[in-house]
Amino acid sequence: MSLKILIADDEPEILEITAKKISEKGYIVVTAADGEEAWQKIQNESPDIIILDLNMPQKNGFEVLQELREHPLEEKWQPVIIVSARTEVDDVKKGLSLEADHYIVKPCLIEDILKAIRLMTSLIPQHKSPSEMKKDE
Repeated sequence: MSLKILIADDEPEILEITAKKISEKGYIVVTAADGEEAWQKIQNESPDIIILDLNMPQKNGFEVLQELREHPLEEKWQPVIIVSARTEVDDVKKGLSLEADHYIVKPCLIEDILKAIRLMTSLIPQHKSPSEMKKDE
């Protein structure tokens, strides 16, 4: 079964190229052009992995990530890979404090994103769902 990956980025060229390269690797790709669309597609499409830009209209990537972590939609872990031009240490810390699973700085190579996807894919079977985590508390 192919994993479904949501890519959220407000730059059409980046979104198109990234989606094409990732789908060529056999993944099912869903795209969103802003944070509100990303949140809607997270709820409706239930992606396995989310690639999230931070600078987007409607809702920024931090807001989408915070909403996802506060209201997990599935009984599964949905890893989030931030891919952003925001390079400040405070931005990276904020992303990780909101439970982003990986942070890649733009400009980057598509191979960097594909490596992060492979890493998250390898971790999915070992990761506990939100309800399993509550049982352990």
